[in-house]
Amino acid sequence: MKYINAAELPEVPNMYFIYGDGGTGKTTLLKQFEGPKLLMSFDHSVNAIRGEKDIDVLLLEQADIPVIQETVNSVLGRAIGSGRYKTVMLDNVTSLQNYVLENIDGKSKDGRQNYQKLQVWFRVLGENLRNSNVTVVATAHQVDTESQSMDGKGRFKADMNDKTFNAFTATFDFVGRIFKVKGERWIDCDPETGDHGKNRIDDRTKFKAAELVNPKPLEEPKLQEVEEAENKEEKE
Repeated sequence: MKYINAAELPEVPNMYFIYGDGGTGKTTLLKQFEGPKLLMSFDHSVNAIRGEKDIDVLLLEQADIPVIQETVNSVLGRAIGSGRYKTVMLDNVTSLQNYVLENIDGKSKDGRQNYQKLQVWFRVLGENLRNSNVTVVATAHQVDTESQSMDGKGRFKADMNDKTFNAFTATFDFVGRIFKVKGERWIDCDPETGDHGKNRIDDRTKFKAAELVNPKPLEEPKLQEVEEAENKEEKE
């Protein structure tokens, strides 16, 4: 293990994991980050950042899929090692997971072993991103579990294998769900709701998506209004 004196502990860039339905603005969040950015797109949804002069794009090609693990490791390593980018986005990790699992399935018929290999690969990816010294944003689709529990908690989660999700996001500082209420985009990162969520950056639990990077005070009546509208939509 590496020893670091308390006075010399460095500040490292934050890592964000955002999940939600299609069209809720996950990719658009990249615009909030300052400096040169790299979007690694696994589902080709890049229209939201078209015309942005400080966002370079890497698009997945058909030839990449059979060697997706090696491709991601190699391309990310070169991009981060170049020192050119302050922020890197992996969009969409749900698609990446499915490609990786398909490759692993093709080499082994042991289902349990396949998922263990999937978890290990994503754990190592998360650790490498943590050590990259750049801000990291990863996105994923969401799953609506339609929880039948009395308190309605735990209804939404990222569309990933649960153990793979835990392995990958262990190093992330922020996990939140993006959603829309009355045309406004919001992010919920409150673990007490039962959904996937955590915030080790500040003390916010729910806020406007446009304020992911630059937080602003939110009036309590407005927050209550959003929560009531969200609960109403979920019941419907």
